[in-house]
Amino acid sequence: MFRKLTDTFFAAPQISLSDVADAKAAGISLIINNRPEDESADQTSGAEIAAAAQAAGIAYIAIPVTHAGFAEWQVTAMADAIENADGKILAYCRSGTRSTLLWALARAAKGDHPAVLSEQAADAGYDLSPVAAMMDMLRGRAS
Repeated sequence: MFRKLTDTFFAAPQISLSDVADAKAAGISLIINNRPEDESADQTSGAEIAAAAQAAGIAYIAIPVTHAGFAEWQVTAMADAIENADGKILAYCRSGTRSTLLWALARAAKGDHPAVLSEQAADAGYDLSPVAAMMDMLRGRAS
């Protein structure tokens, strides 16, 4: 269920409370919630995931992303979370796609090459083409 993008970054669809224990067993030290609250009736709330993460000794941060797209503050927050994490990271949303797209934008903003990011995402089953132009722009700024 946790899809490996890099040795230290994983994306997943909506996680449950029991998935927090699996994350701990996998060595995850930070969970990033990219799903807005109340997006669907069946999702586990961010507060419940945060409490389970805290109980497991895992850091937790919420950077919600709606289907409206990405804002610069979200890219910056994700980049900061990645840079400041002490170990492996698990980011989740409804399907893992928004988490993967935001990861790619954050990494491009730090200078990672979009082609490399696209390959890593594809290996995990995700397509970065919806944010290809944004990755190029952000990488251009980082240079």
